[in-house]
Amino acid sequence: MSDTTHEPVDTHTASTGPLQPVILGADIGVYALARSFHEAYGVRSIVVSGAALGPVADSRIVDNVLVADGHDPRQLVDKLVEVARGLAGRRLVLMANSDWLVRVVVQHRTELEPYYVVPFLSAELLDQISDKATFAEICERIGISVPRTVVQDFAHAGEPGWQPVPVPAGITYPLIAKAASSADYQDVEFEGKKKVFEISEPAELDQLWVSLAGAGFRGRFVVQELIPGDDTQMRSITAYVDSRGEITLLCSAHVLLEEHTPSGLGNPAAMITTRIDPMLEQARRFLTETGYVGFANFDVKVDPRDGSYRFFEVNPRIGRNNYYVTAAGANPMRFLVEDRVEGHAVEPVVVEKEILYAIVPHRLLLKYVADPALAAKVKGLIKAGAVAHPLRYAQDAGPKRVAYVTLALVNQVRKFRTHYPELTGTGF
Repeated sequence: MSDTTHEPVDTHTASTGPLQPVILGADIGVYALARSFHEAYGVRSIVVSGAALGPVADSRIVDNVLVADGHDPRQLVDKLVEVARGLAGRRLVLMANSDWLVRVVVQHRTELEPYYVVPFLSAELLDQISDKATFAEICERIGISVPRTVVQDFAHAGEPGWQPVPVPAGITYPLIAKAASSADYQDVEFEGKKKVFEISEPAELDQLWVSLAGAGFRGRFVVQELIPGDDTQMRSITAYVDSRGEITLLCSAHVLLEEHTPSGLGNPAAMITTRIDPMLEQARRFLTETGYVGFANFDVKVDPRDGSYRFFEVNPRIGRNNYYVTAAGANPMRFLVEDRVEGHAVEPVVVEKEILYAIVPHRLLLKYVADPALAAKVKGLIKAGAVAHPLRYAQDAGPKRVAYVTLALVNQVRKFRTHYPELTGTGF
C-alpha cells in the first residue's frame, strides 16, 4: 500500500456525555490501560472477562463485568452489547490488548460499532500484519531488516503424503520457531507447548512438526535464525497512527529482561524508555507503507554482529506492557481519545524521557543485567525515583491491592528461579 491509503475508520461519537472505557481481558496490561484512562480522565473502566484476575481484582478504578466463559467470543460480544445498552449517553471506547481479543472485536465490528469507538484495523490488514510470515515479507519488500525466515504451512498436514518444508542449508542451528499467528495457535494443545521454541538440532524441529500436525494445528509456523544476544539486545516500540493517517505517538524502549515462563516467554518484564531514532524511522516506514491506523507494538532485536535492528513482529494493538509509555509522560489513551472521541488533531510526540519500567523486583532485575554501564544506568534511575510498576498506583492502593502487588513481586522471583535461574548468552 502507498502512504496515501489509510484504513477506513469509524467516526462514532455516540454523544457528548461522559467518557466510558470498556476493556476486554483481565491481565496486567488491561489494568495498565485502566490506570492510564484514570490518570488522564479520572474515569473508572469497565473490564469484561471470564474472571476478575489479580491485576484487576479489588480495584477502585475498575468495574468488573464477568461472562461464564471468557474464551467464548459470542459471550464476550453479547456482554459488550448488553453493557453498552445500559450506558446510553456515554461515549464508549472499546480496548483490548491481546491478539485474539482484538480479532474477536474486529470480526464482530458491525455489531459493536453502533455503540463503541472500535480503534482497530480492518480484518484484511489485521490478517496481513499479525501473521509473522506475512510481516517478514512486507518488511523485506520495504527494506526493513528481519531474521532469515522459513515458513511451514500446516494447512494440508492432515492429508496423506504431507511433508514439512526442509530448512535451507544456509540457515544454521539453533533456530527459533513460533506460530505465525498467535490467534491460530491460541486453542491448540499438545505436550510441551510453548509460545516460542528454541530448536538446537533438526530432530527437535522434526518432533515439533509431528506434535503440531498431530494436535490439529492448521495454521503456519515460522522458523527463524537465532539472533545472538541476551534479553538486553531486545527493543520495544509503541506507536499510534490517528484517523488521518498521521503518526502522532512514537515511543521506544531498551528491554532489560523478558519473562521466561513457557506461556509468557518474550514479554518484556523490565525496560528503560530510550529514544532510538534509526529504529523508529523503520517503524514509521512500515506504518506509512501499510496504511496502518491505531496502536502498534513492535518487537525488535539489535543484531550484535552488525548493529542492525531486526524486526520480529508487530502486534496489531497496544502492548501488554503499555504503561511504560504513560510513565514516560505520553499517556497513549490521550492520543486515542482526542483523535477518535474528540475529533482533534494531536501534535505528534516522540518520547524522550527515560524511565525504568519493571514488573520484577529491582534486585532480581540487576542479577540479569551483565553490562556494567547498563547496570549503572538502572541503578541511577532507581536512585532518582524514575521508576514505574503498572500495578503500583497511589490512587488504587487498598490493603488487598497492596498485598497482591507484593505477592506478585515475590512470585516473579519464584518464576525466574524455576524457568531462568541464570543469565544466558541467548536469553533461552
